[in-house]
Amino acid sequence: MAMELDHSFTVPVPPDQAWDVLLDVQQVAPCMPGATVDTVDGDDVAGRLKVKVGPVALTYKGTATFKDRDAADRSMLVEASGKEMRGAGTASATVKASLQPENGSDAATLVTLHTTLNVTGRPAQFGRGVIAEVGSRLIDKFADNLAQQLTGGAAVAGTEAAGAGAGGTAEAGAVGGAEAGAGEAAETGEAGGDAGTAAAESAPVETATVPAPSPSSDDTAASVSAPAPRPAPSPVTTAPAPVADQEDSLNLLAIAGPVIAKRVAPVAGGIAGIVVITWLIRRSRRRSKA
Repeated sequence: MAMELDHSFTVPVPPDQAWDVLLDVQQVAPCMPGATVDTVDGDDVAGRLKVKVGPVALTYKGTATFKDRDAADRSMLVEASGKEMRGAGTASATVKASLQPENGSDAATLVTLHTTLNVTGRPAQFGRGVIAEVGSRLIDKFADNLAQQLTGGAAVAGTEAAGAGAGGTAEAGAVGGAEAGAGEAAETGEAGGDAGTAAAESAPVETATVPAPSPSSDDTAASVSAPAPRPAPSPVTTAPAPVADQEDSLNLLAIAGPVIAKRVAPVAGGIAGIVVITWLIRRSRRRSKA
């Protein structure tokens, strides 16, 4: 079953940053429920997608290739294909993606997707309408997880920067306090030296005694003003923020259930109405015969 889908979502970062993020397959893959990246070799990516259809678990194994990447125009073309590891079902898709500033502002990026999809096997039994709505829900889930990852990473970076700034301020304050204390000690030592010299000159020669040597004011100042060795800064890691409630498989029935119920509800209501009307007609006929 072949079909074409159009979706869009917003990334809460400027277009240049969003371009780099979306090309980092290892970073964005955890944002899609059930997706796992095995290897990345240049433009070729190999991975798996776990899908659940009720009690049935399916695993698609396949590859995706970046056929075209235009950094100036911020557009890319990706071709992907996969096959069930324990079945005959297949899936293939060609995705054209383009990035542009949302509402003319560089604060966020609007990502537009055009997908040509071909699915065979059990998932194809849901029909075109259900698959289209499931695809929209998956894109929304992916966008939410990606936004959570990006904003979480920015919060971690801001916390580390604030901690580094506070440490630098405390260190500068300690060094400044030591230098001020050294200056005060030097002035005190110098004043004491002048007073001692005047007392020695006024005293008689025969009663003069030689005082015991004491540390000089210069030595005291030097010992006070010598700054303590600075501790080596701890390394800062910039690992991406984890995505909360990461799902190990894509549960199509959980996603498609509300969609199917929404489509079936009007039909079920119509059938119930026909049954009630039929029952009323039969009842009126029985009363007329009686």
